[in-house]
Amino acid sequence: MTERETTRLVAWSQELRRVHHRLREALDVTRAALDEGIPGESATRELLLYCHGFCAALDSHHQGEDRTLFPAIAAVHPELRPVLRSLEQDHSMIAHLLGGLSAAVDRAASPEELDRHLEGIAALMENHFRYEERQLLAVLETLELSAAPGEVLGPL
Repeated sequence: MTERETTRLVAWSQELRRVHHRLREALDVTRAALDEGIPGESATRELLLYCHGFCAALDSHHQGEDRTLFPAIAAVHPELRPVLRSLEQDHSMIAHLLGGLSAAVDRAASPEELDRHLEGIAALMENHFRYEERQLLAVLETLELSAAPGEVLGPL
């Protein structure tokens, strides 16, 4: 195996860490926008932008994993199917929470309600990311998958 091939194999674990980091940052920016508490229409527009952007990025990340990454892992490591099913269940729960946040933002819910939505998403997302990294990073270092990282892990 050439050095370039080895670098590409290891890159999937690095890509996953990088995307998780960017999603954590996007959540932090969204929460900071809410914490600023600037009243008025411009603050609502800003929060809409942050929340919808964050929701779309996180949902896209999970759809890419479910569609491309997890089937590739299951094909090579069938013993990880229970782990992958658990992660997919998390994706479904997170999607449900994102839907609740999006609806709350669309109806201009109070900052307290929006914060509760973000807190729930943050807790589940962080737990999910940590579990996923513990279970899959070593596997991703040897996974041979020919796909664009944005297609597999989201457009971040």
